[in-house]
Amino acid sequence: MKSWLTLVAEKYPFKNAVAIILLLCISSLAIAMLCKRFTAHPSSRPATPDLEKPSSRIKPADRKPGEWIPSDFKRPDAAPYPNWDIHTTKPLPYRPFKYGPKYFVTMGLRSMKWDEWIELDNQYPRFHADKARRIRERGDKCCMTAPEAVDGVMELLEELRSYLPQRYPTLFKRTPTGIANLFTNETFNTTTHPLPEAPIITCARLIQDDIALMYEKPDGQYYLLAGAILLAGFWRLSDKFRMPLSQIHTSGSVPQFQSKLEKGMTNFFRRLKPSDPVLRNNYFFQVDDDLAWSHSIGPEDSRGELSWNTAQKNKAIEHHWFRSERQSLRRLPRSGAVVFTIRTYFVPVVEIAREPGVPGRLASAVRSWGEDVARYKGRERYGEVLLEYLDGRHREQVEAGVVGTEEEDKDGEKEGRGYPF
Repeated sequence: MKSWLTLVAEKYPFKNAVAIILLLCISSLAIAMLCKRFTAHPSSRPATPDLEKPSSRIKPADRKPGEWIPSDFKRPDAAPYPNWDIHTTKPLPYRPFKYGPKYFVTMGLRSMKWDEWIELDNQYPRFHADKARRIRERGDKCCMTAPEAVDGVMELLEELRSYLPQRYPTLFKRTPTGIANLFTNETFNTTTHPLPEAPIITCARLIQDDIALMYEKPDGQYYLLAGAILLAGFWRLSDKFRMPLSQIHTSGSVPQFQSKLEKGMTNFFRRLKPSDPVLRNNYFFQVDDDLAWSHSIGPEDSRGELSWNTAQKNKAIEHHWFRSERQSLRRLPRSGAVVFTIRTYFVPVVEIAREPGVPGRLASAVRSWGEDVARYKGRERYGEVLLEYLDGRHREQVEAGVVGTEEEDKDGEKEGRGYPF
């Protein structure tokens, strides 16, 4: 049987070359169009996982609840942080608040780049010292590991031992038996058993984040079975240890958890794959300057209910602090544990209010809170002073031509400028 190219050549003997070239071009174009039609194009921006419906990115594992099938996924090697320096690299300016008029209660997840799993900066010496002090004073209350969670904690320690020297080679060096901190001259043995200290404590000493590990049980719920919560400010690991995820949130009176968050969060945990890490940010206010524990809501060892009701009302603005968290969530491939890293950023309100556009946007965000959110965040204790101050700084910025009107700023926000930074 003759090919289609031969038939064309016989029919058009004087234009063989032109015909063949023309048909080849048409065929190539058709193939390219078909490929374009059936090939998914990656978005230029990180995708937000769908919490309610299965997708090609996140699928339920083919397993029974509580039975994890180890994955062969391996985290990609991390590139060194560009020009990172323990003295000069400043904390990233997360400002995760939006203009009102309405505040939406969501998980607010976005995809995470593997290089950016752990963030360290020039506040590392302070965080490291604060954690060491807290471990000495309250280690048994702030660092806990259930027996069934040991394997996951060891896997996390192995991941940090691998990741940190890759990402921060001027701070960490991998050794034959563990990892060395080049700034503090500490050496951590992570391979010889028994280990010199609990592995969850070693994990905590290495990074600025607090850590929590959740494990699925046969009932399908995820339980907090390991953690190092040393700088949380408002909550205690001893209160939440061994609780399921839903109870952790309901016991903390998280606004609209059952009506808007619980179903989506449960689905998300079930579908989370080792290859799909995510990030989220939140923010609070604090009317004292203690990073580790906000004593304004009561003593850390109080047996009674901790509440904003104990905080002094309308303290001077110099006592107001902006507290923001950057949380990463990833599933460890061997153990199946879901790891939270919780990095806190702690800045005086008078400092962030100097930033262009921040006082107006922040004041609008605070006013947009519903009553349940306002109660949860303690606005009644500080809102009057805070909003008066932010409004004043916003007027100054408008009069100086630093920012435009609120509507202009809202338009910029809609175009993706200024959030979550």
